[in-house]
Amino acid sequence: MEVKSKKKWKTYFGAGIWFFAALVLDQITKWMAVLHLKEKEPFVLIPGVFELHYLENHGAAFGMFQEKQVVFMAGAILVCIAIVYFYGKIPFTRRFLPLKICSILICAGAVGNLIDRLRFNYVIDFFYFSLIDFPIFNVADCYVVVACILFAFLIFFFYKDEELSCFSIRKKA
Repeated sequence: MEVKSKKKWKTYFGAGIWFFAALVLDQITKWMAVLHLKEKEPFVLIPGVFELHYLENHGAAFGMFQEKQVVFMAGAILVCIAIVYFYGKIPFTRRFLPLKICSILICAGAVGNLIDRLRFNYVIDFFYFSLIDFPIFNVADCYVVVACILFAFLIFFFYKDEELSCFSIRKKA
């Protein structure tokens, strides 16, 4: 096997391990939320600021689009397919490691919530910032939001246009 090909498979294997670890962390936190928070009063960590509050979310972010589970499931699958496709186009160098990490986190978050939708027909949320009355969210949501913000920062401020040419969808002449 060619050295470059070995490095590529090693990178994919490592990504798979990190993806699985992030997914397991998300699922464990949701399991613990069900075990310790469901049908109980919220657990206040910082009075008036932050608490653990169990919620079964049948919608998307901020409770929008209630009962549109099929749309969310299809969206999660499409996002993961696109991320895996573009992951393969990311150069296998240390400089692009942050983009690879963002890709892994976005997929782990999408799949984590997809698992909930398939199992329960809702997503388990439990983090609540009461100080600003922010919508209740979960670990998978954190993965997606943080990764998307970092991804945008990297694209706009870190990488040069020439470095991002590898993502062009158009065929090269």
